[in-house]
Amino acid sequence: MKFLCGIETEFGLLIREPEGQGASMIRQEELFRRVRDHLFRAKGAGLIDLHQRAYDEPPGNGGFLQNGGRLYVDMGHVEYASPECGTILDLVAMDRAGDLLLTEALADLGLSGQVSFIKNNIDHQTLATFGSHENYSVPRSFPFNERGLDPLVAFLVTRQIYAGAGRVGASRLNDIILPFSDAPPSVPYQISQRADYVVNTFYQWVQMNRSIVNTRDEPLADPLHFRRIHLLLGDSNMSQFALGLKVGTTRLVLALIERGEAPKIPLADPVAAVRGLSHDLSMRWGVELSSGGTIGAVDIQWAFYEAAEKAFRGENDDTDWILDSWREILGDLEKKDPTLVADRVDWAQKFVLLDSFAREEGVSWEDPWMESLDLAYHDTNPETGLFFPLEEEGTHRRLVSPSATRQALRDGPVGTRAQGRAIAIRTIMETPGIFDYIIQWFGVQVDEGEILYMLDPYRSYRQEVEEYFSRLISGREEPKKEST
Repeated sequence: MKFLCGIETEFGLLIREPEGQGASMIRQEELFRRVRDHLFRAKGAGLIDLHQRAYDEPPGNGGFLQNGGRLYVDMGHVEYASPECGTILDLVAMDRAGDLLLTEALADLGLSGQVSFIKNNIDHQTLATFGSHENYSVPRSFPFNERGLDPLVAFLVTRQIYAGAGRVGASRLNDIILPFSDAPPSVPYQISQRADYVVNTFYQWVQMNRSIVNTRDEPLADPLHFRRIHLLLGDSNMSQFALGLKVGTTRLVLALIERGEAPKIPLADPVAAVRGLSHDLSMRWGVELSSGGTIGAVDIQWAFYEAAEKAFRGENDDTDWILDSWREILGDLEKKDPTLVADRVDWAQKFVLLDSFAREEGVSWEDPWMESLDLAYHDTNPETGLFFPLEEEGTHRRLVSPSATRQALRDGPVGTRAQGRAIAIRTIMETPGIFDYIIQWFGVQVDEGEILYMLDPYRSYRQEVEEYFSRLISGREEPKKEST
C-alpha cells in the first residue's frame, strides 16, 4: 500500500495591533501579495508563474517552490500545497515547511510583531472558512462511485474524534445559502472546525456546497491510470501526530476499499452525524445507522483498524507506525477523558488549555477572550503561538525535527515525481539565460521547446529531468569555430 498524499492549506491572518496602527491598516490582499512577491522575487523560494494557469490564476499569482510544492493567492487568502509525499514523515515535514516559509516571510518584511498567519479553518467574526484539503493518488480502477465510497464516508465522519482541531462555539449557518436553524446551537466548544460547514455527502465543486467527498475528476496525472481523491471535510492540524494519523489512516482505508476489504457501515445521515459528533463533548459519540439503531464512533474506527491490521501489518515501518498509533489513540479515546489524548490530538489539547484558562480567570466559554485564545493556538509563529511551546517542552508529541522541516523547504520528497519537479525548478533557477518556462504538477517546459511530461506520480523522474536539461543546455552552447 503506497498511495501518495498531499495537503492544501488555506491560511488566515491574525492582526495583533490595535485598530489604526501599522499592519492593521494594511489590506489583507495587499499583504498576501507582498508575502508572495517577497518569497518568489526576493528570497528565491521558487519560480513565479510566467503564464496564466487558469481563468482565476493570472501570471504572477503564485508559483512552484524548491521542494516541488506550490504557493499562491487564491480567492483572498494565501494557499500552500505540499508536494506529493510517499511517507507520513515526508508529509508532516512538507506541511510544516509551508508554515515556516510564511512565518519567515513576515519576519523578513518586518511584520512578525504585528501579524501572523494562522492555520485554522474559521473566522469567528465573519464566519468565513479556510480549507484544509487532502489529496490521495489512487488507481483509475478504484471504485469511485457512491456505493464504492460508502465505507470511506463512515470512516471520514468518525475520523474527527482524533483528527479534529477543535473550536470555540458553533456556526449559525452551515453555509451562507443553506441555513439549518434560526439560532446557533448552544455549543461552547466542539471537536471539529469544519463540521458545521459540511452540507453534502458527495458533491463535485468546492465552494458554497462543501461535501464529505469531493467528486471532481482532476487527477493531475495520467487520467488513464490515476485518479485523485480530494477531501474537504478535514481540519488543519497544528499537531504533527494528528496530521500524520489523519492522513495515514485514510491511506489505509483507501487501500482496504481498493481491495474490497473495507467494513461496510452505512450511516443514516452522514452530514448530520458529522455535526452531531463534533458537538458531543461527552465523548459518547453515537451514530445512527441506516438499518436502525446506533453505533459508537470509536467502534466504527475499531472496525476499520482491525481490517487494516489484518491486511497491512508488517508491510513497512510507515504502515506499522500508523497501526500502532491508531490502536493506541482509540484505546485512550474509549476512556472518555480528553486529558489522556491531549498530547496527540489538537481538539483535546486546545480544550485542556482553554478550559484551564477559563477556570483560572473565571470567564465563560462565551467570553470573546476564548475566541482570541482559540485563534492563538493556530498562530504559526513559534514566538507568539500557543501550540509550539507544548512541543518544545515535550507536552505534545512531535514527529519531525525543526531541521527536517527546514530541509523540506529545499528538497522534494524522495521517490515521487516531486523530486524530479524540485530538481527541475532548482536547475532553472541556477541556469543563466532561461527566461521562459512553464511548471505544472504533471510536467515542465522550457523556452517553448519539448515538454517533459511527468504523468506517473510514483516515479521520481530524476534521470529524465537531468537528461532534459542536459540536452537543453548543450543545445544552447555556441558551436566551436573551425581552426584554419
